[in-house]
Amino acid sequence: MTSIPKNLSSLADYLAFRSQNAFLNLSELQQIHCQILTNDYFHSNSLVTNFLSSCFRSQKPRYALVFLQNLTSPDPSLWNSMIRVSLESGVCPDFLGFYSGMLRNDVLPSKTSFSLILRSCAISGEAQLGEAFHCQIMKMGFEYDMILQTGLLDFYAKVGDLKCAKRVFMGMPRRDVVANNAMISALSKHGYVEEARNLFDNMTERNSCSWNSMITCYCKLGDINSARLMFDCNPVKDVVSWNAIIDGYCKSKQLVAAQELFLLMGSARNSVTWNTMISAYVQCGEFGTAISMFQQMQSENVKPTEVTMVSLLSACAHLGALDMGEWIHGYIRTKRLKIDVVLGNALIDMYCKCGALEAAIDVFHGLSRKNIFCWNSIIVGLGMNGRGEEAIAAFIVMEKEGIKPDGVTFVGILSGCSHSGLLSAGQRYFSEMLGVYGLEPGVEHYGCMVDLLGRAGYLKEALELIRAMPMKPNSMVLGSLLRACQIHKDTKLGEQVTQQLLELDPCDGGNYVFLSNLYASLSRWDDVNTCRKLMIKRGVHKTPGCSSIEVNNIVHEFVAGDTSHPQFTQINAFLDEIAKELKGQGHVPNTANVLHDIEEEEKEGAIRYHSERIAVAFGLMSTPPGKTIRVVKNLRTCSDCHSAMKLISNAFKREIIVRDRKRFHHFRNGSCSCNDYW
Repeated sequence: MTSIPKNLSSLADYLAFRSQNAFLNLSELQQIHCQILTNDYFHSNSLVTNFLSSCFRSQKPRYALVFLQNLTSPDPSLWNSMIRVSLESGVCPDFLGFYSGMLRNDVLPSKTSFSLILRSCAISGEAQLGEAFHCQIMKMGFEYDMILQTGLLDFYAKVGDLKCAKRVFMGMPRRDVVANNAMISALSKHGYVEEARNLFDNMTERNSCSWNSMITCYCKLGDINSARLMFDCNPVKDVVSWNAIIDGYCKSKQLVAAQELFLLMGSARNSVTWNTMISAYVQCGEFGTAISMFQQMQSENVKPTEVTMVSLLSACAHLGALDMGEWIHGYIRTKRLKIDVVLGNALIDMYCKCGALEAAIDVFHGLSRKNIFCWNSIIVGLGMNGRGEEAIAAFIVMEKEGIKPDGVTFVGILSGCSHSGLLSAGQRYFSEMLGVYGLEPGVEHYGCMVDLLGRAGYLKEALELIRAMPMKPNSMVLGSLLRACQIHKDTKLGEQVTQQLLELDPCDGGNYVFLSNLYASLSRWDDVNTCRKLMIKRGVHKTPGCSSIEVNNIVHEFVAGDTSHPQFTQINAFLDEIAKELKGQGHVPNTANVLHDIEEEEKEGAIRYHSERIAVAFGLMSTPPGKTIRVVKNLRTCSDCHSAMKLISNAFKREIIVRDRKRFHHFRNGSCSCNDYW
């Protein structure tokens, strides 16, 4: 049983420490409650307030309400404190319980009470409730209080009622700078930039918030030049001003300008500034830079927040950087950051995209609350990793817990069925989308079904489904059918589909490559050359294969045929060792998809330097025996590399996980999780 201090100061210190660093369980709350009762510590408002706050942080708001209602003549400020704590804890609906408790205890709500309630209504989007409290404010005689009028203005603006916000503003007998700023913010939020600017220009008094509201207004509209002009004219630049303009440049994808201002800002940078830059690099696909920014953030002793962690986990997910992702997870635990549904979902997504399914499942089950995004992440993750039956099982549990599936859920289910070859299950769930769940299948769902039917060899049925689609098929749908044609060597249909793809997007090099591969597999070299000439004529280039691997928290990238890596001499020697091992196991290179009509030996050399093979060789020579090799590739892995990876996993006693553009392949003991069905 936890030892609870009895001394007032010790109890206060204990409570402050525990409430900030961990959830208190019901037993601990009851023990502290007992100490307050036994020692008559009710006179200490700070202790009582801290105790009530702990109830909220420990997700026991009802316990706080009962405690407060049982106090004899509690200080009226405690009721306001609880409304404030309810607001800060994000448990906004509970402020009604405390408001009702005030009335039952004959405590008249003050202007502070109503101000806090209006903020709660604004945050929770309770428009009707806020309007009801507007009436209460008038009944209490507070209708001309400037603070409450400004609160009402802000409330109406945040629930989307600009007309009422304007009415409140125009009805104010006098307006201070705070009221004017609130109106500028309301106008800018709804896109009325000219009205906002006119109000700003006519203000007799301006403060930093006035300038910042206009900077933010222009940034939201994408008018970064006007925002910069306003920023440069601002005589009272504070950290919010800098953050607003940097965020504006980031949102407009002008990272060079954002970085320049970031450097100029110097020591004034705070965690918001760093989060803005890190998030922007992630959004723009510069994941390595985002991680470097975080490392610099640490070196400058800036405390990361949950927002930082979410952005970094997204970067790790895209890069497949599991070691870094695990380090971040450890950091979250060490610093006792709250793992809510947002951060929890980011962890699940990261582990799934790094192929670490057991870790993802552990995080998922450890969440005290799961929303639709968490369920979707685990269902999609299981499906992508070839565990379609487990994805379906998760879906069934999700339904039992009352979570309504959405379109993303069914993308996860259908793609999981496709990757696992679960044809009948996929057909059933596709049929039930509209019939049972009332969800209209989108083009992405049709794409999954075409992929499922095509890979199973039902090309005719896949083609009929495409023709029956209520929308025009996109490149994903047609590409799925084309891949099936390649697998099942249906040249005639493959040519027809490719023509449709070329009409849809004549600049996509992947379409030409698919057709070339189809011809090459049949040794139709004249047709291969025709494809190549057409690509040259249209200025289309084949996307080079690129694979990345994380070693010692550094992500290394390899392009097919590239020899620029500083350790390539050693890598090449290791590739020789791998080739000998494969030959000893009877592996015969499958060169059918090599595009050129060249000697067989040259074809084998071309396959040898596919990017995922270089990455795997580097991983094998750079990591200790037994460590899992994780590779992320931008294209679909070829059949020869797939066969080679199975043999390599067995020869070197390593699990090799390759994430290509379509799915995961877990190579272990000479076999693959996809059962050669990809």
